[in-house]
Amino acid sequence: MLAREVRELRKYFDVYTASVRAPDRPTEELSDEEKDEVAHTYFVKPQGMAGALQAHARTIASRPAAYFGGLLYALRLRCTFRYFGYFTQALMVGQWMVRQRIPHLHVHYSSTVGLLLKQVFPVGLSISFHGPDEFNDPVSFHLREKVHACDFVRAISQYARSQLMKSSDNADWEKIEVVYMGVDPSAFSPRQYREDPKPLELICVGRLAPVKAQHILVAAVERLVRAGKHVRLHIVGGGPDRQSLEAWVGALKISEHVVFHGFAAQEKLDALYRQTDIFALASFAEGVPGVLMEAMSMEIPCVATWITGVPELIRNGVDGLLVAPSDVEALAEAVGQLAGDSQLRRRIGSAGRARIVDRFQLEKNAAQLAEIFKRHV
Repeated sequence: MLAREVRELRKYFDVYTASVRAPDRPTEELSDEEKDEVAHTYFVKPQGMAGALQAHARTIASRPAAYFGGLLYALRLRCTFRYFGYFTQALMVGQWMVRQRIPHLHVHYSSTVGLLLKQVFPVGLSISFHGPDEFNDPVSFHLREKVHACDFVRAISQYARSQLMKSSDNADWEKIEVVYMGVDPSAFSPRQYREDPKPLELICVGRLAPVKAQHILVAAVERLVRAGKHVRLHIVGGGPDRQSLEAWVGALKISEHVVFHGFAAQEKLDALYRQTDIFALASFAEGVPGVLMEAMSMEIPCVATWITGVPELIRNGVDGLLVAPSDVEALAEAVGQLAGDSQLRRRIGSAGRARIVDRFQLEKNAAQLAEIFKRHV
């Protein structure tokens, strides 16, 4: 989703990309679009010790006062080896920006690196905040300092804006702009509707981790099976909860009703979406999930938890169904309601796509973000 937004922004500006980490998959597992982005991205950690030492040396030589001031600032935030590492990454990106003559840095997910870079190099800074981790611990994430250092801040939801306002000086609130992420409805076109599927195919896409609450979803599926519903759940994603989830499925004796796919490249995920009848997300915390947008764009009716920015995407009973987090019974009831009502699935699926086209369309939202950049850069 982020890569697609970058490509849209290139309609308006020259956009260069940098990433702290190398790609998380081998080249042969990347899509053609991902391979193209990789070929044009500066990766920090693969530069190794030689690249790090070179960045320190060049910055000391060219900006000695700013170098030591930035280092002191980093250690005041937290005097640890990790923060020295962030400072090193900031120098490496900063020197790359100098070489490319890039005047402004916009950051997703590596906001501490952006904050430290701003202390050393005379560039503009803006940050997109997604949540939820930084909102759970705003002091450790230095939200106040980051908002203050930015020319503008992009919140991906009104909920995110509220959390940034809560953690920053009210004099900086006017910097915070809400711009939703989005998907391309033409890339996620409606899948063929199935009137009477047997079994009814559910899908959940996301990292297998406690915050995503797949254990709750599995328990809800067990209730549906026990109630005589012919359902099958596809769990897509990898992560630390894989083993415990498989054990939980076994303990509930529903192994024939749950399929683990691991990480799925976009082509495989698209194929799974096209055989899906309901998308279910039981998360305890989220930003505004891109996977929900993808499913809604494909007219897959969605059941999700009433948390953080999700109600800004899904209006309960209109564009999807929302339930309280941790409530196994309510989740099973909502999925069961859709499973037993073909017309409700069709209506909510159609309304979900209309919602994406209206408020969460990539081209439209990227244009809004581009206008903000034009005002500040």
